[in-house]
Amino acid sequence: MQGFPFTRDLVLVGGGHTHALVLRQWGMNPLAGVRLTVINPGPTAPYSGMLPGFVAGHYTRDELDIDLVKLARFAGARLINGAVSGIDRDARTVTVPGRPPVGFDVLSIDVGITSAMPDMPGFGAHAVPAKPLGIFASRWDAFQKQADAPEIAIIGGGVAGAELAMAMAHALRGRSPIVRLIDRGRVLTALGHTARTKMLAALNGADVTVIEDADVSEIVAQGVVLSDGRRLRSDFTTGAAGAKPHDWIAQTGLSLHEGFVNVDANLQSSDPAIFAVGDCAHLSADPRPKAGVYAVRQAPVLFDNLRAVLSGGQLRPYRAQKDYLKLISLGRKSALAEKFGTAREGPLLWKLKDYIDRKFMDQFAELPMMAPPKVPRTAALGLQDLLGTQPICGGCGAKVGKGALLDVLADSFGDDAAQVQPGQVISTDHLRAFSHDPVIMTRIAAIHALGDVWAMGAVPQAATIGLVLPRMSDDLQRRTLHEIMAVARATCAEAGAKIVGGHSSLGEELTIGFTVTGLTDAPVTQAGARSGDRLILTKPIGSGTVLAAEMQGKARGADVMACLDLMAQGQGDAARILGPAHAMTDVTGFGLAGHLRGICAASGVGATIRQADIPLMQGASDLAGAGIRSTLFAENKSAAGHLQAAPFDLLYDPQTAGGLLAAVDPVDADKLLAALREAGYPAAIIGEIVDGDVIRVV
Repeated sequence: MQGFPFTRDLVLVGGGHTHALVLRQWGMNPLAGVRLTVINPGPTAPYSGMLPGFVAGHYTRDELDIDLVKLARFAGARLINGAVSGIDRDARTVTVPGRPPVGFDVLSIDVGITSAMPDMPGFGAHAVPAKPLGIFASRWDAFQKQADAPEIAIIGGGVAGAELAMAMAHALRGRSPIVRLIDRGRVLTALGHTARTKMLAALNGADVTVIEDADVSEIVAQGVVLSDGRRLRSDFTTGAAGAKPHDWIAQTGLSLHEGFVNVDANLQSSDPAIFAVGDCAHLSADPRPKAGVYAVRQAPVLFDNLRAVLSGGQLRPYRAQKDYLKLISLGRKSALAEKFGTAREGPLLWKLKDYIDRKFMDQFAELPMMAPPKVPRTAALGLQDLLGTQPICGGCGAKVGKGALLDVLADSFGDDAAQVQPGQVISTDHLRAFSHDPVIMTRIAAIHALGDVWAMGAVPQAATIGLVLPRMSDDLQRRTLHEIMAVARATCAEAGAKIVGGHSSLGEELTIGFTVTGLTDAPVTQAGARSGDRLILTKPIGSGTVLAAEMQGKARGADVMACLDLMAQGQGDAARILGPAHAMTDVTGFGLAGHLRGICAASGVGATIRQADIPLMQGASDLAGAGIRSTLFAENKSAAGHLQAAPFDLLYDPQTAGGLLAAVDPVDADKLLAALREAGYPAAIIGEIVDGDVIRVV
């Protein structure tokens, strides 16, 4: 729940080191009235200082990555998973493919650099740039797990290329690797004489072949072709030569230096509302080489200056140090240090580097999450029990429990949607926001509401939307409504429906709902299941647990993004494929056990389901095993009635925009399952309908 109305949009483009530190500072000291957004292609941002150690096998991928999902939750920011492709300075919007433009009042760019070589023939098809780091780390991780007697080529003989070469050689030791470091001139020319001599000795000791004065003319599937005609086999080719700015920056109209954003001492670009930091920026007043140490030290200045611009305060300059301690990995657990022309090497310097790197990453490992409201010393009986120890969940985890609904609405309880007249059904659903991103929330809320119509075997026809927006200025209302309505129209149109009206109001938090009508000649109800029918589930379960963990800062960002992607998957094609089903429902707030109980009760049957066959969302099992529960869990477990089962708590996990659960003729089951998987659904046959009224989990 926000404390103040929003009046300004601050957008951080990129999850680089500077922005990561700014997000951490923002979480500890936010500026009232500012809505914060961070845009990054992926849920994590790798830390460059630990990349050679990761490549060498000294760090895991989790140790390498800053989890931006956790960091954004801590900062109260919305995280947009996407790669920026442009900035419209006149409209004050950021373009992210696949979603409406993102509006801003103040913006900062921290997207790093790329070492891609688009002009080199074959590079895009057969090589991996060392930057961006995330893509490189994933490709290397997959390669080194299966490499046998590999040959590797690193193009670019700077410090970064040399570090990677020694790290790769170390990681593949014992597998007869051949690692070549190729440069068009001399290698390691940026280092002083002493440091260069020691680095060359380290490369030799790691059995890295250094090839100097060699131009690469082409990359082919089998390796590297040099301009003198030599062909070098390479099973993994990477480019680490130089620093190239991202192409879209050239289209921003900002003042640039060799493609990098020119910034003054205050880190402001030629547009005073746009800042740039890290490797994508050029310090025009005091130029410096591309190095992470500058990005880290820019963070407190950027934080202060963003707040100053947004609040009418005074800016302060960033003053870069003249030199810094360079700590260079040597593959094994040894490092070389250089400063002021002096160089040393050895295991103790690796320990120093490891300590510095881990200390940096520790800042993002343990972030304090929101505490529950403090109860006064004197309060009504039952208040502390009702508040519990965790914040109330969003999505279907915030629903009223099934028991209370049955007590009050027993006469109206039945199928997923109601038949208003022959051939037409109607249903309504709304969600309390679990994400700060209105685009994600709108898409999932629409899919969730459409699910009731799909579960009846109906084709969506028309929808109205109901919105409660957080309090915000008129400008931000327009921006937010534009995003919401663009996604709402697109999602409903994709399902074959049209938005025909709605209602909006302002409140304390974002809530989005839809009322949907659909058309069908033969509704599929919950009452037609027959003994012997197979039970097909079209989506994994676990969203309630993953979202509850995310609110507590305990879920991995990659698991959260995977969960959101599954929730955003429409079920229209699945409903058409499952048209022959005898009975069907969508698995939402009451959990798999509760919705299966609904089919069994309506049909007068029982069921046997196999725990091992139930698809689970990424990370959900581990989180449930750690005791993470949605706030609706206890009510769902009670309302599901007795199950003959070993403990399996995810059965009672409330799902948001969950999958369809269908009882189908056993003769058709395998064919329908194959069609669902062909259509892109992670569906599974999880059990069968049986005589009696008992639900067994085996």
